Amino acid sequence: MKKYVCDICGYVYDPAKGDPDGNIAPGTPFEDLPADWECPLCGMGQEDFSPAEA
Repeated sequence: MKKYVCDICGYVYDPAKGDPDGNIAPGTPFEDLPADWECPLCGMGQEDFSPAEA
């Protein structure tokens, strides 16, 4: 599963870890995040994320 990085603050969403504070289970692909999920660091929406470079 691909990691995604917030273009604003640099937070990396790692699907292997999920977002425990946001009630996102480990193993959840970025594409399957709820529509209202936001960056846990800066609060930006998913439209402000880009695929992380490998």
